[in-house]
Amino acid sequence: MKSLAIIGASYLQRPVVERAKEMGLRTICFAWPQGAVCKDICDTFYPISITEKDEILRICRKERVDGVCTIASDVAAPTVAYVAEQMGLAGNSYEASLRAHDKHLMREVLSAAGVDCPKYRAVHGSQFAVDGLSLPLIVKPTDRSGSLAVTKVERWEDLERAVKTALEVSLAGEAMIEEFIEGREISVEMISCQGVHHALQITDKTTTGAPHFVELAHHQPSSLPAEMQAHIFEITKKALDALGLTSGASHSEYKITSEGRISVMEIGGRMGGDFIGSDLVRLSTGYDFLEGVIRVALGETIHPQPKALARSSVVFTAPENVTCSAERTGYIIYQNDEIYKQSVGGNTDL
Repeated sequence: MKSLAIIGASYLQRPVVERAKEMGLRTICFAWPQGAVCKDICDTFYPISITEKDEILRICRKERVDGVCTIASDVAAPTVAYVAEQMGLAGNSYEASLRAHDKHLMREVLSAAGVDCPKYRAVHGSQFAVDGLSLPLIVKPTDRSGSLAVTKVERWEDLERAVKTALEVSLAGEAMIEEFIEGREISVEMISCQGVHHALQITDKTTTGAPHFVELAHHQPSSLPAEMQAHIFEITKKALDALGLTSGASHSEYKITSEGRISVMEIGGRMGGDFIGSDLVRLSTGYDFLEGVIRVALGETIHPQPKALARSSVVFTAPENVTCSAERTGYIIYQNDEIYKQSVGGNTDL
């Protein structure tokens, strides 16, 4: 029986644990016990921080794992790449995972490759510069997701407080100040295998808007014209090549202005969260994205053939003044008119 190491064990990882077990794999999860719902369903659980890459590597060697992966976790992605690289398993290089994890490095690489990004300034401490930027601005930590500490700043007097908030939640103590781009928000879901990028789907997003832009709904397929979708897929392939992401899922976020500017907000070397990858792609295209991620991690070659199957969406409920994704209170996933799942962090069938 082959073994799959899964970095993380929260409800976000539950779909990949369950799918791996259905595929007859032995599952080994790593995470702190608090909130680790997968510890009760995986075969082996290690209560270790997902950032402890060397200890996780030691255990993976002891367990002789055949593959390592994560879904929907920016923090876990570098550890996945590190373990895979050190063990000679399929995966992104560690350096590539760091470029995708750190928004500052990402912007440097993408800008150098000619991929449109917002103008930005990196913040490494209490002193920062905003030369060349004008209000409104977006402030965010360089290494977090889920809209955590993302703030739209419309007055100069509010900038310092927004920067302080972003620095406080950043694991590396770094933040970004960037130009605010008004436009439609989408994400691109792809899977790569041995450097070949396969386009799966484009997702339309609904957010709370300013000041925190918490995501409230995702809809597939996108209503963008087919020609524009094809163009966006090509931009994404160029960006993935620039970052060096060659293996596994990727989730790329864009804004499209009314003038047609297509700007990359960020690219994650992992599956989209909010059930985008684990559920919506399968419901809208028929392609089992989870199985694809697992097979790539095991070193297998894949040939995805997504189809225009149906419309799928996830819609979240949230308090009026929600500031990040963790504060949302529930969700509904549906395919066409069929509602099939509800309750954040759970698996309750309706």
